[in-house]
Amino acid sequence: MGFSLYLLTLIPLLSQCTAQWCYQSQYCDETCKDPNHWATQFPRCGGLRQSPINIVTSKVRINTALPPFNFIGHTDIINITVENKGHSAHFVLPQSVRLTGGALPGHYRAAQFHFHWGGNGRPGSEHTIDGERFPMELHIVHIKEPYGSMAEAEHDTAGIALLAFLFEETTDNNPNMDAVIAALGQVPNNGSSTVIPNFRLSDIIPAAKDLHSYYRYVGSMTTPGCEQAVAWTLFHRTLSISGRQLETIVNQCRFWTGLPMTDIFRPTQPLDGRVVYCSKSGTAQRSVINLQLCIFSVVLMTKALIH
Repeated sequence: MGFSLYLLTLIPLLSQCTAQWCYQSQYCDETCKDPNHWATQFPRCGGLRQSPINIVTSKVRINTALPPFNFIGHTDIINITVENKGHSAHFVLPQSVRLTGGALPGHYRAAQFHFHWGGNGRPGSEHTIDGERFPMELHIVHIKEPYGSMAEAEHDTAGIALLAFLFEETTDNNPNMDAVIAALGQVPNNGSSTVIPNFRLSDIIPAAKDLHSYYRYVGSMTTPGCEQAVAWTLFHRTLSISGRQLETIVNQCRFWTGLPMTDIFRPTQPLDGRVVYCSKSGTAQRSVINLQLCIFSVVLMTKALIH
């Protein structure tokens, strides 16, 4: 009788495991596909416009037709629901948070935002810049109007507008991340949820006037089904987070398998002939940084010759 009860308990778990996908850091069994094998279970994950990618700055093309964005509702005070989805935590945004501009073909309404991180000191951004992976990455997902869902939007090559921000590690805590980190601590297990009251999206991302510099390319969602319907915007402006805050985030949530939620990022995908564009202001900013690095190198060389 005890063995029969054990089987009744085990069979649903195995069925769930078979139907799920995993990150590399997870383990289910041989039927649970890690990112390198997602395409066998989710064919679109093997497409030619997959994300994330490594952005090689020397190959980026300037596009002077990439204007600033117009953020709507980003300063509104709202209550948002946070839910552990088993692979990440989603922060659900109301439809009053919207987006236009940025050469996007229409008006977009926000759906949710989420983060990708590493673990135990390992970086965890999805996109990389010249091969460098950053500590964490924020994705804000928007759906093109008048589509009512992701399922409808995925049939449009620009049906989804995804804004991405990379994080840089700092010594001091970023107080703007406190509410987000606290909420993650309240959703440790798959399906658990909480509410952040009096939240403003502008508390965690810069004002629109500081977001003129960005990369743009066409790609996909970075989790199955890997829908190739995304206009990606990766901003040059980074966000800050301390090592202590990163450690807290990594230690709070668990996957649907019960294991610690670490290294929740998909490896970079082939560019497959796509072009990454850069706004004109972004190119100017990058040129200033390159000039500063060049001057710094000359100073170092001069000092070495003197000594």
